[in-house]
Amino acid sequence: MKRRLIAAIGVAGMMVSVVACGTDSGDNGDSSAGGEKTLTVWVMDGSAPEAWIAEVNKEFEAKHEGVTVKVETQQWNGIQEKVTTALSEDTPPDVLELGNTQTAGYAVTGGLADLTADKDKLGYAGWNKGMLASAELDGKLFSAPWYAANRVVVYDKAAFKKAGVTPPKTREEWIDGLEKIKKSDPDVQPIYLPGQSWYVFAGFLWDEGGDLAVKDGDTWKGALATPEAVAAMNFYKELQSFSTAPQDKDEATPQQSTDIVPKGDVASWIGLGWEAGGAITAIEEAGGKADFGYFPIPGKTADTPGSVFFGGSNLAIAERSKNKDLATEWLALAAGKEHMAKYAEAVTGSLLPNNDSVQFKPEAGSFAEAMGLAAPVGKITPVTPGWVNVETAPNPIKDYMTKVLKGTDPMKAGEEADKVITERVNQE
Repeated sequence: MKRRLIAAIGVAGMMVSVVACGTDSGDNGDSSAGGEKTLTVWVMDGSAPEAWIAEVNKEFEAKHEGVTVKVETQQWNGIQEKVTTALSEDTPPDVLELGNTQTAGYAVTGGLADLTADKDKLGYAGWNKGMLASAELDGKLFSAPWYAANRVVVYDKAAFKKAGVTPPKTREEWIDGLEKIKKSDPDVQPIYLPGQSWYVFAGFLWDEGGDLAVKDGDTWKGALATPEAVAAMNFYKELQSFSTAPQDKDEATPQQSTDIVPKGDVASWIGLGWEAGGAITAIEEAGGKADFGYFPIPGKTADTPGSVFFGGSNLAIAERSKNKDLATEWLALAAGKEHMAKYAEAVTGSLLPNNDSVQFKPEAGSFAEAMGLAAPVGKITPVTPGWVNVETAPNPIKDYMTKVLKGTDPMKAGEEADKVITERVNQE
């Protein structure tokens, strides 16, 4: 998901790869010649607009005579192994971009520098609290949140108009609208929702006050055998009853945006920005015309949108960096309010910057507007190094969802899933 998010969310060329400031030569760390130094920064392909990062580096180098910033662009494929190796070497990159769900794993191994003492310098107080959760571990700060993106409801304007439905503000209005669409045209799916879209389920669970796993003393335990999870899964089941999507597949099997939506019989679906862009492209390539609208996933009440999973990246400093002070200065500049405001403009609302006060002002009715409205209630999966084990196939959350949708009692299915989650989440 992470690779697809960054690779395609920049619709119409909004994001470009970093081509200036160096190549992937592997010449990292403290490079001294005549008193000069090189600060090496790793960013992922598609994350940093060229003009934006060039401006950050220009300002930084002007303040630090003799220092050159070398940016090296990395690919998501195989990046975990590459970062693990780099962090264990004597000359790692000084600053590096990490997926937000990966950060805790690198922090617990001692590979990342502790930035707790530099909170004020880095702009900690202004960071989005949903993004911030992934940057901390055990009360210490190990990275700066950089950007994130979340899902919204994408709908066919014609189908909604035909049924007399407007974008809902609450869960109750959402269900009522789906009922109207179903009556308006029995051949159209009011919503396409596969049985294993577990990121969507996670949002409903957070709305109920629950979580996928919780801390239990010094360990973690699964939390699906709870009243909160039962309520969340029952609502998911109600939504899924309006869909003919398979109950034992996720949104990528088949790919909802390019394999399902373009067929024309879907009134709404839940997706990311790159999926909306992919669906538009697929429809237009087939000779059709997409006319989508967007709204945040509705919450339990009209005053707050539904919770959403934040997929995104953080910027960290390698513990073995020979240039920690310079790296901290660069990080403070790049992740600070001024340059994050420019970042928001550079990505034109397709990604959310780390500071809520500098969000891009998107076009009314756009995907970016709907995404931004949900940003204050964005969350991530449990912050623990062992969480990556939970997502390994077969994902127990997906299995749990399918069982419930096919008739298993939610509490019983939750107990079975919790055993697997608890075992896996405590493995590091």
